[in-house]
Amino acid sequence: MPWLAVVLIAVVALLHAWFLVLEMFLWTKPLGMKTFRMNADKAEQTKVLAANQGLYNGFLVAGLVWALLCARHDVATFFLACVVVAGGFGAATVSRRIFYVQAVPALAALAALWLL
Repeated sequence: MPWLAVVLIAVVALLHAWFLVLEMFLWTKPLGMKTFRMNADKAEQTKVLAANQGLYNGFLVAGLVWALLCARHDVATFFLACVVVAGGFGAATVSRRIFYVQAVPALAALAALWLL
Protein backbone atom coordinates (compact mmCIF):
# COMPACT_ATOMS: atom_id res chain seq x y z
CA MET A 1 0.00 0.00 0.00
CA PRO A 2 1.50 3.40 -0.96
CA TRP A 3 2.68 5.44 2.02
CA LEU A 4 0.49 8.42 1.03
CA ALA A 5 -2.56 6.15 1.01
CA VAL A 6 -1.63 4.84 4.46
CA VAL A 7 -1.34 8.40 5.80
CA LEU A 8 -4.63 9.51 4.24
CA ILE A 9 -6.50 6.42 5.43
CA ALA A 10 -5.14 7.07 8.92
CA VAL A 11 -6.36 10.69 8.69
CA VAL A 12 -9.84 9.50 7.68
CA ALA A 13 -9.84 7.02 10.57
CA LEU A 14 -8.76 9.74 13.02
CA LEU A 15 -11.47 12.08 11.73
CA HIS A 16 -14.10 9.42 12.30
CA ALA A 17 -12.73 8.64 15.74
CA TRP A 18 -13.19 12.35 16.52
CA PHE A 19 -16.74 12.24 15.10
CA LEU A 20 -17.42 9.29 17.42
CA VAL A 21 -16.26 11.32 20.43
CA LEU A 22 -18.28 14.36 19.37
CA GLU A 23 -21.45 12.38 18.78
CA MET A 24 -21.28 9.91 21.66
CA PHE A 25 -19.73 11.97 24.44
CA LEU A 26 -19.76 15.69 23.59
CA TRP A 27 -23.14 16.06 21.86
CA THR A 28 -24.79 17.91 24.76
CA LYS A 29 -21.61 19.74 25.81
CA PRO A 30 -20.71 23.25 24.58
CA LEU A 31 -18.20 21.97 21.99
CA GLY A 32 -20.69 19.47 20.56
CA MET A 33 -23.50 21.99 20.39
CA LYS A 34 -21.23 24.58 18.76
CA THR A 35 -19.85 22.06 16.25
CA PHE A 36 -23.31 20.90 15.18
CA ARG A 37 -24.93 24.34 15.55
CA MET A 38 -27.63 23.34 18.05
CA ASN A 39 -29.14 24.65 21.22
CA ALA A 40 -29.28 22.67 24.47
CA ASP A 41 -32.89 21.56 23.96
CA LYS A 42 -32.26 20.13 20.50
CA ALA A 43 -29.04 18.45 21.69
CA GLU A 44 -30.85 16.81 24.58
CA GLN A 45 -33.70 15.62 22.35
CA THR A 46 -31.33 14.09 19.78
CA LYS A 47 -28.55 12.70 21.97
CA VAL A 48 -29.60 9.05 21.54
CA LEU A 49 -29.65 9.43 17.75
CA ALA A 50 -26.24 11.11 17.87
CA ALA A 51 -24.81 8.30 19.98
CA ASN A 52 -26.03 5.83 17.37
CA GLN A 53 -24.30 7.85 14.63
CA GLY A 54 -21.15 7.90 16.73
CA LEU A 55 -21.24 4.13 17.07
CA TYR A 56 -21.42 3.76 13.29
CA ASN A 57 -18.44 6.08 12.95
CA GLY A 58 -16.63 3.72 15.29
CA PHE A 59 -17.33 0.85 12.90
CA LEU A 60 -15.81 2.87 10.08
CA VAL A 61 -12.72 3.49 12.21
CA ALA A 62 -12.45 -0.22 12.98
CA GLY A 63 -12.68 -1.12 9.30
CA LEU A 64 -10.10 1.45 8.25
CA VAL A 65 -7.68 0.35 10.97
CA TRP A 66 -8.23 -3.27 9.93
CA ALA A 67 -7.41 -2.32 6.32
CA LEU A 68 -4.21 -0.62 7.45
CA LEU A 69 -3.09 -3.45 9.71
CA CYS A 70 -3.68 -6.08 7.02
CA ALA A 71 -2.57 -3.82 4.14
CA ARG A 72 -5.73 -4.79 2.25
CA HIS A 73 -6.66 -2.58 -0.70
CA ASP A 74 -10.10 -4.20 -1.00
CA VAL A 75 -10.99 -3.62 2.65
CA ALA A 76 -9.71 -0.04 2.53
CA THR A 77 -11.67 0.58 -0.67
CA PHE A 78 -14.88 -0.74 0.86
CA PHE A 79 -14.67 1.34 4.03
CA LEU A 80 -13.51 4.49 2.22
CA ALA A 81 -16.41 4.07 -0.21
CA CYS A 82 -18.76 3.81 2.79
CA VAL A 83 -17.34 7.11 4.07
CA VAL A 84 -17.83 8.75 0.67
CA VAL A 85 -21.45 7.56 0.48
CA ALA A 86 -22.14 8.75 4.04
CA GLY A 87 -20.52 12.11 3.28
CA GLY A 88 -22.54 12.51 0.10
CA PHE A 89 -25.77 11.62 1.89
CA GLY A 90 -24.95 14.01 4.74
CA ALA A 91 -24.21 16.77 2.27
CA ALA A 92 -27.48 16.17 0.46
CA THR A 93 -29.63 15.98 3.59
CA VAL A 94 -27.94 18.06 6.29
CA SER A 95 -25.14 20.40 5.21
CA ARG A 96 -22.83 20.74 2.24
CA ARG A 97 -19.87 21.13 4.57
CA ILE A 98 -20.18 17.43 5.50
CA PHE A 99 -19.03 16.60 1.98
CA TYR A 100 -15.81 18.56 2.47
CA VAL A 101 -15.11 17.31 5.99
CA GLN A 102 -16.01 13.66 5.41
CA ALA A 103 -16.12 12.68 1.74
CA VAL A 104 -13.22 14.72 0.33
CA PRO A 105 -10.57 13.17 2.64
CA ALA A 106 -11.91 9.69 1.80
CA LEU A 107 -11.83 10.48 -1.93
CA ALA A 108 -8.23 11.65 -1.57
CA ALA A 109 -7.35 8.40 0.23
CA LEU A 110 -9.05 6.36 -2.50
CA ALA A 111 -7.14 8.27 -5.18
CA ALA A 112 -3.83 7.66 -3.38
CA LEU A 113 -4.70 4.00 -2.90
CA TRP A 114 -5.55 3.29 -6.51
CA LEU A 115 -3.55 5.83 -8.52
CA LEU A 116 -0.13 5.58 -6.87
